[in-house]
Amino acid sequence: MRILGIDPGSRITGFAVVDTGERRLRACGYGVIRPAAESIGARLGEIFTGVMQVIAELKPDVLAIESVFMARNAQSALKLGQARGVAICAAAQAGLPVFEYAPRAVKLAVVGSGRADKIQVQHMMRQILKIDAALAADAADALAIAVCHAHTEQSLAYAGRHSGATEART
Repeated sequence: MRILGIDPGSRITGFAVVDTGERRLRACGYGVIRPAAESIGARLGEIFTGVMQVIAELKPDVLAIESVFMARNAQSALKLGQARGVAICAAAQAGLPVFEYAPRAVKLAVVGSGRADKIQVQHMMRQILKIDAALAADAADALAIAVCHAHTEQSLAYAGRHSGATEART
């Protein structure tokens, strides 16, 4: 299975595709989408286009995305929600099932602590996926979201449950 992980943001959106085949996880591609436009509408359009390009190039089977969390700044939370929305719309247009994970659940799955910082997440993604190069924080977060989904699916399969659900998980 190929998992597209998205760490949404209106200024920087991290993306990563992880392959779960061959008895180990492998990063197929990762990076960031940095919209150049100033207006929020144009930035959202660039995020949509960028996610669609990633889907077309790396051909994931599912989308795993960070769920909404309460931010201190309401405007930031709204913009984050809009960035999530366009990423989810791109996945829906491509026919991908969407799964959501809380930020704390992602950190717990990949670092072992729901309060891990970005440096710890970057370090663990480099270790788990055997990446030698430096990782941008947003790309590392997207990798972590994809790895969290892979671990969740593996656990569900091990438990004998049906893992082909298409509903968002929280």
